[in-house]
Amino acid sequence: MEANKQSFLQRNRRAFLIIFDILTLTATYLIPWIAISGRTSLEAYRGLLFSSTVLFVLCYVTVFVLTGMYDSLWRYAEIYEFFRVVVASVMAIGIFILVTVIIYNETSIPKSVYLMSSLFSSSVTLYSRLTYRMLRNTRIERAGKQRNRVLIVGAGEAASTLIHEIFKDPYTDYNIVCAVDDNPQKLSRTIMGVKIMGTTRDIPNLVKQCNVDTLLVAMPSVDEVDKKRILNICSKTRCNIRLLPDITRLISSGKDLLDAVRDVKVEDLLGRDEVVLATEGMVSVIGKVVMVTGGGGSIGSELCRQIAASNPKRLILVDISENSAYEVQQDLRMKYGDKLDLVVKIASVRDSKKVDAMMREERPQVIFHAAAHKHVPLMETSPEEAVKNNVCGTFNLVDSADRYGVEKFIFISTDKAVNPTSVMGATKRICEMILMSKNAVSDTVYSSVRFGNVLGSNGSVIPLFKNQIAAGGPVTVTHPDVVRYFMTISEAVNLVIQAADIAVGGEVFVLDMGYQVKILDLAENLIRMAGFLPYRDIEIEFTGLRPGEKLYEELVLSEEGTVDTVHSKIFIVKSQNGFDAEGIEKDFWELKALAYSNDEEGVLEKMAEMVPTFKRSRLRV
Repeated sequence: MEANKQSFLQRNRRAFLIIFDILTLTATYLIPWIAISGRTSLEAYRGLLFSSTVLFVLCYVTVFVLTGMYDSLWRYAEIYEFFRVVVASVMAIGIFILVTVIIYNETSIPKSVYLMSSLFSSSVTLYSRLTYRMLRNTRIERAGKQRNRVLIVGAGEAASTLIHEIFKDPYTDYNIVCAVDDNPQKLSRTIMGVKIMGTTRDIPNLVKQCNVDTLLVAMPSVDEVDKKRILNICSKTRCNIRLLPDITRLISSGKDLLDAVRDVKVEDLLGRDEVVLATEGMVSVIGKVVMVTGGGGSIGSELCRQIAASNPKRLILVDISENSAYEVQQDLRMKYGDKLDLVVKIASVRDSKKVDAMMREERPQVIFHAAAHKHVPLMETSPEEAVKNNVCGTFNLVDSADRYGVEKFIFISTDKAVNPTSVMGATKRICEMILMSKNAVSDTVYSSVRFGNVLGSNGSVIPLFKNQIAAGGPVTVTHPDVVRYFMTISEAVNLVIQAADIAVGGEVFVLDMGYQVKILDLAENLIRMAGFLPYRDIEIEFTGLRPGEKLYEELVLSEEGTVDTVHSKIFIVKSQNGFDAEGIEKDFWELKALAYSNDEEGVLEKMAEMVPTFKRSRLRV
């Protein structure tokens, strides 16, 4: 019954509005007459009063119809709609005065009636619609669920737009109670009725004072250092923290403003701008046969996705893990279907004959080599396996790429290759040496890309911390002073593909990764972002540095420097000397023999000989 009633009202909304305006306009026209002339004098104006009332109402309703006033959805009315009411009212009263002067003589209707009726009619028309909007929103708010009490961080244009959108949407979950801004001139002022009650330093106190449960950070133009500072303050509360993205990106994405407000991500706490490289790149993969080893891993799978979007001639995904390869295969097939020529090979790069067969059969023009063992503590206990997979696998691919005329070979390295203290880092440094030595004697372009920890990648610290927090703790940190470089997967993949575009051979590329992030701070912030307090709700335990682990990472050796490239965030490591191709190959065969004889001590000694900066861990677990 209620639904039928609502449907009837909606279908006849226009007619009801017209009837409502006829009644209110009639009243607003008659009231001035009564006030000015009195009831006894109205008898003398009976004929004039009736005809002029009809004319008055007719002028208004006609103008309202022609200007689309009855087509507006007043439940969503904004200042523009109310301005239109005023303009339409002025037009209507102007037409009414003009017509009455023509039809009647100019002294028939008192001028005070013109003035008062125009003011009354405009005011009643305007406020009736405003009242409807307010009453409807109040009814929806009361009928809905309890809304989140929100503190807006920021009081600029973005915050003003956000507040306006929240007030406009009667179904929103947000109830704004106050705002903060670091501009002292804005303190105690208001934005659309929202009072600016302090600076960002006052957030913890205001959260308690105003019973806030959600913080909306509306400062998209603030630099990353300030954003990190503000988010650190916000994270010390138990509030849900949400961010308003950059307005220009929001416009290009086509999302609604409130839909685009997102939760805080770990990368927001890095303290630097995200590196966004030129999208017109990818020239190294367009129309090419491209092979990605380790294509089922975090970096490899993102490489496959980015390359698939760049119209390669064929994409060859190589991985030893069938499950990982299958997931990426299904993802790409669902997105591209037959438009992408995708080949999946389940193979180990250790198998030189299999590698040779793949090269002979598929004839890749570009290779991105991401397959590797990368877990530092595990490789400390199995150095021979690290050599078999990382070093021997890379050598097999490098050698086969040379024989089958691959155009470019890009190797995924790590900052742990610099002054390595771990087996994994040392194997990566040896791989860089193999590439540089081979580049000197081959027509294939061989280059390496170094970067730090990838946020959210398989086996990285972020998923580990999140799992520990979900389990109620404790969160384990190796050392209170340990720091690391971090980058997002998209940044890492952008760097790799861009490196392939500008590589001419023999380079080791590095990225300007900003400041190193303290792992303890990262753990504390993740705990707070989950709604807990570190050391009270979730404990943090220090387990000690693991074998092969450093307190801090380096991107270049002390004796090395960097050379600028065409991209402001990408640099080339300036090596001191070249590498003897014959000497490197001789050392490789000796290292391989030791690895396949499972001589752990011999492997470690040979790696230390090949990489003089390799500092072996004293502990073996």
